[in-house]
Amino acid sequence: MAQEEILKALVQFPSVVGQPNAAIAGWIVQYLGDLGIEAQLLPGPEGDRANLLATIGPRDLPGLVLSGHMDVVPAQEPQWSADPFQLRAEGDKLFGRGTSDMKGFLAAALAIVPSLIALKPARPIHLAFSYDEEAGCRGVPHLLAALPSLCALPAAAVIGEPSGLRPILAHKGKAAARVEVQGRSGHSSRPDLGLNAIHAMGRVIAAADMAASTLSGGPLDPVFEPPYSTVQIGTIRGGDALNIIPESCTVEIEARAIAGAAPAALLEPVREALAGLRAEGFESSWQPIASYPALSLPADAPIARLLTQVTGEAPLAAVSYGTEAGLYQAAGIDAIICGPGDIARAHKPDEYVTRGELAACVDMLERLCAQFVQENL
Repeated sequence: MAQEEILKALVQFPSVVGQPNAAIAGWIVQYLGDLGIEAQLLPGPEGDRANLLATIGPRDLPGLVLSGHMDVVPAQEPQWSADPFQLRAEGDKLFGRGTSDMKGFLAAALAIVPSLIALKPARPIHLAFSYDEEAGCRGVPHLLAALPSLCALPAAAVIGEPSGLRPILAHKGKAAARVEVQGRSGHSSRPDLGLNAIHAMGRVIAAADMAASTLSGGPLDPVFEPPYSTVQIGTIRGGDALNIIPESCTVEIEARAIAGAAPAALLEPVREALAGLRAEGFESSWQPIASYPALSLPADAPIARLLTQVTGEAPLAAVSYGTEAGLYQAAGIDAIICGPGDIARAHKPDEYVTRGELAACVDMLERLCAQFVQENL
């Protein structure tokens, strides 16, 4: 099957993050099985979602991973021109949810499998497709944990997030959490009888603001914009009416860390403020939403040099969005970002990838895999 036909099939699966993914994973397993390649489904703890791993070549040598995620963000925006889960072509553009982020890369990787089989690579090429990346990279840690029992530690991984096929060396790490404060309700005329959860949350917010102000002074890494780690609260909910003491208040908070900083550690001042409320009778909860480390790959790493040679593009030092690449690097696998499409089109109505971008990705991946095998990275 050609890449566009594969992309059409993949887009038809509404594999929205946080939902069961047996349908799309099963289709990929069948596609690879028809080519004589066994794919393994690796169920996650949720029970209704699975990662997928397939290998072309020997499993006992360090190989190259082509990594992508099968999930997509929801497509509920009214501005879609047509059904977001039906691939639609207009000229060179192929519209549909996930075309750029990142079923286009999956389609290209699957399209080269016949070429890889014919190549008979002396070192393995792995297809590693994950679930729930859009929920904070929740699926891939389980895939990485299973790798030692499935194959030799890979030498490198290409994470095919949309980058215009330009290699990317770094991104910030992230930790995010949902924080709730529970107080005691009552009539606003007697605040002395209640516990105002919004007022209490104000101290948590102040701690987040102080942490953010402190981080802006460094440490600094000029490859990022901004060049320092950040903390911010993005949502807040609480209260029922002006004359009711608010019983609960919930915020969602995130930290984005430059390489060398632990994202979760940046939120410790906020957790300390939250803990301090308990002595006053408030109850609280801290629910992690997302956590992944930063990526920082040296420009002279073998996979960076090889991708620069294959794409003809000098690597971009860093991007502001996060990916699974940092988790691969933390697992001891050199990781780099390079995929078709544009991140600016992702998570928006009428998301698209072009036929030219898909074809260029297929060509890039075929040459990359052939060079990887020859150069013995």
